[in-house]
Amino acid sequence: MKKEYFNVIGVMSGTSLDGVDLAHIAFSVCQDSWSFVIKAAQTVGYSADWVTDLKQAVNYSAQQLQELDVRYTVLLAETISSFIAQHQIENLDAVCSHGHTILHQPQNGITLQIGNLPVIASLIGQRVVCDFRIQDVKLGGQGAPLVPIGDAILFSEYDYCINLGGFSNVSFRANNQQLAFDISPVNTVLNLYANQLGYAYDDKGALAKQGKVHQELLMRLNALDFYKKQPPKSLGLEFVNQVILPIIESYPLTQVDKLKTFTIHVAHQIAMALPPKKGRLLLTGGGAYNAYLVSCLQDVLPELEIILPEKEIIEYKEALIFGLLGVLKLQNKNNVLKSVTGAIKDHSSGMIYEY
Repeated sequence: MKKEYFNVIGVMSGTSLDGVDLAHIAFSVCQDSWSFVIKAAQTVGYSADWVTDLKQAVNYSAQQLQELDVRYTVLLAETISSFIAQHQIENLDAVCSHGHTILHQPQNGITLQIGNLPVIASLIGQRVVCDFRIQDVKLGGQGAPLVPIGDAILFSEYDYCINLGGFSNVSFRANNQQLAFDISPVNTVLNLYANQLGYAYDDKGALAKQGKVHQELLMRLNALDFYKKQPPKSLGLEFVNQVILPIIESYPLTQVDKLKTFTIHVAHQIAMALPPKKGRLLLTGGGAYNAYLVSCLQDVLPELEIILPEKEIIEYKEALIFGLLGVLKLQNKNNVLKSVTGAIKDHSSGMIYEY
């Protein structure tokens, strides 16, 4: 019985700007049955200057974006090299990196993840698999979400997989196919108002819990056209900056009231997004530590068993799955599903750079 092993690093940077997530993973596959061990994992935070750059880049000119891409690729290479040295990692099959999303406008045929320049392979001295979204957009897809194929392969025992990061997204099986889509902004908004109060984030949702719900604001948010769209659909920072924040800022509320109202909004949209409301739900991403948001979710989904896995899965599931996407690409196997992104076909996406 043939058994294959893959030794990779998965690298992810999310829109919540927590930092670069790195996970050293050992995959084994036997007769299409996959298992994994996360051998080491780490989040490397961004400097204040980098957070500012990454937040403002959506407004940069083409030349500014090119310069940022070069600088970010160097930063990412240094971060990955340090991780490899610190954990004394040897004999890698590949480094599988998502990069950092700056622009995501699939309706215009545009998606840009910086940090995916070919030079990254020579900078770290490893084979690199990266830039997983562009091909899907060219094939008419949303270029997102990409994680659901990993949910199907590695976490099939759950009825739903929900990630609460900069945005919330859900993945589940229905009608004999994997479905997935972005639901709503989460930490892109919650972190902003926590920042205004002097906090990096709303620890356990304690700030939101103190606030009051503004019903008119909640109704306006819940009535947004995006939530009525049928999947496939995905979100970018443009939606937050151009749609969500102007609505919130049109009300003279305290930050804690904004936090409370938006937290309730997030829980409501997640509940609306799930077809049956029963089964087992795997919750991951930084938002899984927001105890108040999780309690709001349980209130609106009383018949769902919400499962918080071990810390490594909560924090590094996306890095883990981008490691898997890279392995699938190396095997020339499909790693993006048309049922999820709306592309014209399932396909094997990403670029492979040799050093």
